Amino acid sequence: MRNEPHLLNFLHADLVEAGCDEAGRGPLAGPVFAAAVILPKDFHHPLLNDSKKMTEKARETLRPIIEREAIAWAVEEVSAEEIDTINILNASITGMQRAVKRLSTRPEFLLIDGNRFKPFDNYAYQCVVKGDAKFASIAAASVLAKTYRDEYMRKLAQEYPQYGWDRNMGYPTKEHVDAIISHGYTPHHRKSFHLKQLEPTLF
Repeated sequence: MRNEPHLLNFLHADLVEAGCDEAGRGPLAGPVFAAAVILPKDFHHPLLNDSKKMTEKARETLRPIIEREAIAWAVEEVSAEEIDTINILNASITGMQRAVKRLSTRPEFLLIDGNRFKPFDNYAYQCVVKGDAKFASIAAASVLAKTYRDEYMRKLAQEYPQYGWDRNMGYPTKEHVDAIISHGYTPHHRKSFHLKQLEPTLF
């Protein structure tokens, strides 16, 4: 079985590489989830792709396969409160750094999705724009980050069913915005993300 033909299995054949990605930068509510994954150099699966291009069923199918076959993996979250304190870019970077630190095997090189990262703990790294569509390890990290965040938001939706988080995952859909207008914000909403058309006094 092969990966999508555009996915590369590694940048450096002789280094232990971890792919890093996050999910949840754009929503009005909920944490950012970040993942780091070290895959075997010969890992292949036909479903693996940028998680945004995969169906929910495909992501859920692939998640346990990645967890089982990865050399190491970790998922971390950064709360809405922390996002408001350090901003969403720093929250995304912080989440990926936390995930890397939790890996049971220390990687020798990090492949970071996107164009921004911050050096830490002497890790060598490279940012890759749209990396989740280029490298298998980043794609795997995107799948874990997305599925763990969606699972979290579905559970949170049971406590706050009026916001439809089991469907919109906290993104600013009409359903979600209308619910904020009707019911106000919750402790899980990002204060720094309030919509311009809504009064900030709703917090």
